[in-house]
Amino acid sequence: MDEQVFFKKLNSLSTSKEIFYFLSSLEVMSDTMASGALQRISEVEVDDSGLKNPEGLLENEVFRALCFQFEFESSKLSNTGLLNALQALIKLRIDPQSTLMASLLSEGEERLGKGQLTVKNLCALGESLLELEGPSCAALEQIVNHMQEKDIEKWSPREMVMVYKMLQVIVREGEQYQDLLNRMNSVTLTIVSQLSPKFTSIILNSLVVLHQTQAIPLVTALCRHSVKHIPYFTGDELVNVLEAFLYFGHREQIFTEALETHVPKSIFTMHPQTVSKVMQYCCQKMILSKPIFDAVAEGFVSDADRFTADQIAECIIPFGTLNYLPPSASSLFKKLETVLHTRFSHFQPHTLLNLLHSCILIQRYPVNFLPKIFSPYFLQKLQAQPPGLDRIVTSQLTQLFLTVTLECPFYEGPKLLPKYQVKAFLTPHSSLDVHLLKRVKTGLLYLLKKRIYFASEVSTPYFYTVDIEIKLDEEGFVLPAAQCEEVHRRIALCVDGQNRFCVNSHNLLGEEAIKQRHLRLLGYEVVQIPFFEITNLQNCRKMAEYLHKKIFPHTYGLSC
Repeated sequence: MDEQVFFKKLNSLSTSKEIFYFLSSLEVMSDTMASGALQRISEVEVDDSGLKNPEGLLENEVFRALCFQFEFESSKLSNTGLLNALQALIKLRIDPQSTLMASLLSEGEERLGKGQLTVKNLCALGESLLELEGPSCAALEQIVNHMQEKDIEKWSPREMVMVYKMLQVIVREGEQYQDLLNRMNSVTLTIVSQLSPKFTSIILNSLVVLHQTQAIPLVTALCRHSVKHIPYFTGDELVNVLEAFLYFGHREQIFTEALETHVPKSIFTMHPQTVSKVMQYCCQKMILSKPIFDAVAEGFVSDADRFTADQIAECIIPFGTLNYLPPSASSLFKKLETVLHTRFSHFQPHTLLNLLHSCILIQRYPVNFLPKIFSPYFLQKLQAQPPGLDRIVTSQLTQLFLTVTLECPFYEGPKLLPKYQVKAFLTPHSSLDVHLLKRVKTGLLYLLKKRIYFASEVSTPYFYTVDIEIKLDEEGFVLPAAQCEEVHRRIALCVDGQNRFCVNSHNLLGEEAIKQRHLRLLGYEVVQIPFFEITNLQNCRKMAEYLHKKIFPHTYGLSC
């Protein structure tokens, strides 16, 4: 039978029974046709759970005859017939230690050594070896060395992807194969538009694993190309793409918008790992996407049992970090409390602390769990696991304790011992916009006439650092900042630059929100000076007029 006619007929058959009946009607088949038949059988007989009918397939006479032919005539096979058969038999879960597989592999590696394989053959063999033997296979390096000698510009997208996958497992040192990678990265940039969702995801993952931080034009192009594929990525593929965005520090507004369309529609069928990775992406990029957060909250309330302890933390922590309560907040935190009661021991100590700390940022108080958190046993467990009781961890513990002291007066459980408390909360250097602070201080100097009437970056006895502090006496007159007597009112100016807000938003981050809330409870009058209110103030006088209205709307005039 003509091969074209054969393959047209073969591809129209949808069960192995039909395929075997068709094959038994043929008197002669080329090895290409026979390997094509094995590939078609693997397509119809294998699903996500494996072989549908292993016994019926492996005992079939036609199948056994095909395998016999490939085992004992491997040296006579064409390269295509040999390697297609090998790929099909791997997919059909044939024992890798069988004489059939050993014969085909041996023949393939012999031809590799003799340099008889084309680019397509090399990639097919590489794919089979990766599947069978994994990263330890020495022949993979041999394949890549042969590939280096080929014309990269003539590779198909599939061949390009296979070489990236092989490099991913054989590159052990930073500079190894970097010249080949540079050439591949350049050529891949020209074919990005041709890449399927699967290929886009694999290449992005390889660029992460191979630390290709210099390939930013390619990364950018792949990230933009991935936008149109979002509805079609599998869960694992989308995770790879998100990890690439995180690793390379990339952010695309249109990517976020595509996620906002996809996640709410798919939340109840998305794998928990994918959901948690989406939330990790939003959290690290400071993207407050209400459609995504609302959908994730509903998905968690609906089926929290699907999520592991780490996935639960990754899904919930962003709500606190980005200071957002979804419409279903009541159900969300009730469900979280139930899960914590039943699965408390499943959470690693540091994961649990991060989770509970994120809750207090949005005024969800885990009072039922604090006796365990403040217990010597739990604190010892924290100390025993990296990073131990470092400054960040002790700051979180102290803020938990301060929160229940200020906001939960009914709490009567164990206290946090002083030796675990910090003297001042760790403030990330990036949280204070020095340029903005300087502009505000210049405006205040214009307003108050003398620098002695305000202090900047003031450490308080209550762990927080105030950006600018102004003291007033009982009659509302400004006192020198150094004066401690007759202080009737303290004003805390919070100079909030862009980095204290979610991206493209006027929504304060959780850490800043709790600070301002606590300063009020500690007796400060908090005056927020957000960047978006003062960006367009052109000169010192306009800044002073603005500060006058914000700080002293009733008691202090601006003299000319």
